[in-house]
Amino acid sequence: MRSLTYFIACSIDGFIGDSRGDASAMMPFVSEEFVDFLKSEYPETVSAEGRQVLGFHDAENQHFDTVVQGRRSYQLALDVDIASPYGHLRELVASRTLTESPHRNVELIAENPVARIRELKAEDGELDIWLCGGSQLAGELLDEIDELVIKTYPVVYGVGMPMFGSGSGATEFTLEEVRTFENGALVRTYRRKR
Repeated sequence: MRSLTYFIACSIDGFIGDSRGDASAMMPFVSEEFVDFLKSEYPETVSAEGRQVLGFHDAENQHFDTVVQGRRSYQLALDVDIASPYGHLRELVASRTLTESPHRNVELIAENPVARIRELKAEDGELDIWLCGGSQLAGELLDEIDELVIKTYPVVYGVGMPMFGSGSGATEFTLEEVRTFENGALVRTYRRKR
C-alpha cells in the first residue's frame, strides 16, 4: 500500500500563503543550504523548470512518483504558461472548473478526490504520492494523509490560507524528525498516529 504525504511550505503560524494564496513572502528563506537539501532528499518536489535551472533535471525521484494538487495551486503554473509543472511525475489536479486537461500528463479529478486517492494508494509501486497543495484539497484528504513533511519558514502571515481548509476534526500525528537550517527554516516530518 502506497502512502500519501502532504509535503508543504508554511509560515510559523501555519499558513501556506496569504489570503490570496501568495506564498512569495517565504521565498527569501529558500537558501542554498535548503536547495541542497531538496536536491538530495526531495528532488521530485522541485518543478521541472526549477530542476533545469538548478542543474538537476535528471535526478531520480526519491520518495514520490505521483503528485496531486488543487486547482488554485495548479493555476500558479498555468499563469506562467506551464501546463505540466511536474512532468517528471504523474500529475493529478482536483478541479471542478476545468473541463479538459491542459496537458496530456495531467489527469483531472472532477469528483470524489478521496476515492481517487484510495485507488492510487492501492496501486503497486515503490514510491508514494505527494499532495503538494491546495488548502481545501488537503482538508478533504485529511483522513487519507499518512505523513506530513512541513517546511516551516520564519515568517508570520497573521491571516491567510491555512494548511487545511476544512477537515474531519482532530487528527494525531507523531513527530519523526526535525531538520533545522541556518536561516531559521525547518522541516518537520510527522507520521499519522495509528
